[in-house]
Amino acid sequence: MLAKRMQLWRSTHAALAMSATSNKGATQMLQSQCSTRRDMHLITTTSSSSWSTQLHRRVALVPPKTLLPLFASASVSPGALRFASSSSTEGPVKELVDLPAIPEAPIVPATENLLDAANLVNASGEVPFASIGLGGWSPVGMVQQCMEFLHCTWDIPWWGTIAIGTICVRTLIFPLVILAQRNSARMSNNMPQMQVLQLKMTEARQSGNAIESARYAQEMMLFMREKGVNPLKNMIVPLAQAPLFLSFFMGLRQMANTPVESMRDGGLFWFTDLTMADPFYLLPVITSATLYLTIELGTDSARLSAANMNTMKYVLRALPIVIFPFTMNFPAAILTYWACSNFISLGQVALLRIPAVRDYFKIDKMLVHAPSSLPAKKKGFVGGMKESWDNMKISKEIEERQRLDEIRFAKAGKGPLVKTFKYDPTKPQTAANNTSANPAQNPTQIIGNLKPPSKQH
Repeated sequence: MLAKRMQLWRSTHAALAMSATSNKGATQMLQSQCSTRRDMHLITTTSSSSWSTQLHRRVALVPPKTLLPLFASASVSPGALRFASSSSTEGPVKELVDLPAIPEAPIVPATENLLDAANLVNASGEVPFASIGLGGWSPVGMVQQCMEFLHCTWDIPWWGTIAIGTICVRTLIFPLVILAQRNSARMSNNMPQMQVLQLKMTEARQSGNAIESARYAQEMMLFMREKGVNPLKNMIVPLAQAPLFLSFFMGLRQMANTPVESMRDGGLFWFTDLTMADPFYLLPVITSATLYLTIELGTDSARLSAANMNTMKYVLRALPIVIFPFTMNFPAAILTYWACSNFISLGQVALLRIPAVRDYFKIDKMLVHAPSSLPAKKKGFVGGMKESWDNMKISKEIEERQRLDEIRFAKAGKGPLVKTFKYDPTKPQTAANNTSANPAQNPTQIIGNLKPPSKQH
């Protein structure tokens, strides 16, 4: 290759000398035409068959001043030569390239801009919730801020963050669960006496005897106060858990809909994307199954087998089946929280069934009453619904009767007096009144009575 280049260089200079002496006129004309060109390129190609012919043809067309030696002269910088390879049999090609001007150095940004850019990410390299419209001091925003703190501070995956948050919240309301369990145990142990008073009160109300119904209701209140029983205490846990559940539900839904990018791969097992619904529908099934077990084995306040539940237990048993079509489309983050909460409820029920634990928390031992010893007999679903419907109709009739009595009483007090006598006692009696009063009396006696008395002399 080097020998070819040397031979090419010598031939070029020999041809230049020949063309300079013989073609001065043609060279001057070509120089005037090429003076307007911005860039001149020297392209030298070698070929095994016709390289000398191509060389003479190019030398005849290009002015001598525009030709370049084999090596770049001092006036041409090394960066101005570009070597290109070709897949053909020809040798390398040399081109003179006009490089663009060197750009100016970038301006160093201000310190404030650097601080703003640094605030766009938190310690874990993620975008803060405040910059994407999440967080705040509302109940939903506080839940989101706690989730962000757990996830970013300890670098916990999102499924672990949701589980830890659920455990913390359920631990805070555990004292209320203990209080509800104590009340439920007392109610179950005193159920026969309470049922007797309840049946008497129901019979008095159905018969329309308001006085007896009020008396039995007063006896029921005194009995429950004496035994330390209050049915409203069983509702403490649901009332306390409802706002927490709604806050978690709405907070996780906003995080999934925004979405938080790290939640796309923050799941576990088959549900890796917490912003999307479970494609296998396993999380909805697990959530409904654990909810049914929680209701059946024992809720946070009372068991469904208690006699005071009646028709309500059938409604609660149907709840997991009713909500299943809706939970199918929930994001996996919401169902992760819900399933964790149900598992914690089952764990609490199992823990509070241990006798030593019940004694530690001062929960009475629940007595098992035989069905025959209870005044209220168990009824099926149809019987319970029928009885509830009858009681509702009787209550409606009693209310309607009381309303009509009030209307009649008001009308009698404000309206005119109703005539319930044959003559007005405030007016003097006349003969016509006496005749009508005693029609069997002799008319002659009536006339004699009407004569004035005789004058005595």
